[in-house]
Amino acid sequence: MAIEMKVPAVGESITEVTVATWNKKEGDHVKLDEVLCELESDKATFELPAEAEGILHIVAKEGDVLPIGAVICTIEAGGATASVTVADAAPAVVAAPAPAAAPAPAAGPTTVLEVKVPAVGESIAEVTVSVWNKKTGDVVSLDEVLCELESDKATFELPAESAGVLEVIAQPGSVVPIGGLLAKITVGGSVAAAPTAAPAPAAAAPAVSSDATYAAGHPSPAAAKILDEKGIAAASVAGSGVGGRITKEDAVAASKPAAAAPAAPASAPAVAQGGTRREKMSSLRKTVARRLVAVKNETAMLTTFNEVDMKPVMDLRGKYKDKFKEKHGVGLGFMSFFTKAVCVALKEYPSVNAKIDGDEIVFHDYCDISIAVSAPKGLVVPVIRSAENLSLAGIESEVVRLAGKARENKLSLEEMSGGTFTITNGGVFGSMLSTPIINAPQVAILGMHNIVERAVVVDGQIVIRPIMYLALSYDHRIIDGRESVSFLVRLKQLLEDPARLLLDI
Repeated sequence: MAIEMKVPAVGESITEVTVATWNKKEGDHVKLDEVLCELESDKATFELPAEAEGILHIVAKEGDVLPIGAVICTIEAGGATASVTVADAAPAVVAAPAPAAAPAPAAGPTTVLEVKVPAVGESIAEVTVSVWNKKTGDVVSLDEVLCELESDKATFELPAESAGVLEVIAQPGSVVPIGGLLAKITVGGSVAAAPTAAPAPAAAAPAVSSDATYAAGHPSPAAAKILDEKGIAAASVAGSGVGGRITKEDAVAASKPAAAAPAAPASAPAVAQGGTRREKMSSLRKTVARRLVAVKNETAMLTTFNEVDMKPVMDLRGKYKDKFKEKHGVGLGFMSFFTKAVCVALKEYPSVNAKIDGDEIVFHDYCDISIAVSAPKGLVVPVIRSAENLSLAGIESEVVRLAGKARENKLSLEEMSGGTFTITNGGVFGSMLSTPIINAPQVAILGMHNIVERAVVVDGQIVIRPIMYLALSYDHRIIDGRESVSFLVRLKQLLEDPARLLLDI
């Protein structure tokens, strides 16, 4: 009996995942709870363990983007016996004469399979048919991409659930509810057999295969897209996958035939022509883009600025950083001072630490501070829990721990959700001033910038001081100008006199 392994639900806001790496190969014998592959969402990377022991049959290739609930692979229970059956079956079909194999499917009964809109997320009720890759009457293979569907959150591909003849029901541009009928596939019978009999040469024999998923010369969905973008025909690419299937790696390595070279005029090499390349957006990048645009459109966002003389903090840090590291095992950075000062200010201005839920304002009596971190795959925002209860050493330890996990792509969903206020430090990249975008559903974000020596007036004298500009972007729907400005002024006061943080005044 074959057990279908499907994409598990990994979070309320996650509607799709990308197959990152397969740890096992097609036909491998796997054990219960053995890690089969790694899946990437827009927030984290996680492993998929085997739900049973048996022979693995891979459905989704590396690089494929799958909605929640889609089939990744199947496991044929029965151990080594199943593998012998699969191995012995393949040569039998290849060795059989082509004319004898063709009539067999025609004798079978004809069934009509309805292709419906799959469930793609809790909050998605309908999708729009974007593009059909096949038309009515086309013969489709198992797992071949039929069309692209668009929701208000993502675009995803719809693969064929069986091989057969396609009949399109929903036309491009149609809005179809979840569970609505998109197309029909006629499986079996003489209709499905006819196209296989058309090519009379001996080459038709290998095309008839007992494994429709890995037909020779047939690209995976990810590979098909890459080949289309390059303008390369699948027939000109040799497949290295199971049964000769064209994998994503084959498509990436493929190049156009050199036949076009003689047609170019002799003067062509003298003209320098820049190339272009296309790269599919990662799930993380698509989600970040979608959320930032939503924040800009759905909030009354405004930014206010102030400047801070960082000399007192820098003097204190320079005096005690060696002893601090010797005692606590972590360095004394600026982030702990800012986080501590933010927690004090949030208690005094609770609306800055709130969120909007429908017609209500939810105030938080705790400070879960989100810290924006630039990871290899994009911006992530892990959370320092209950930062108001941590010491400077405790905050620095959490920053080091979370930043390390971010660089290794090992942050969990729990570590990146539930923040009440965000701090982002563009100064580490040299930013002098910016207007950071709110991290919804939060209503405010603090932007730190680089520290530059500037001429300022202190006690009537012009002096040189290390100055940092601060920016507070906030949702004007619940935070008034007075509160936002007062919040920044309080931060300035605490940072320019850090003894206040220790004395709680």
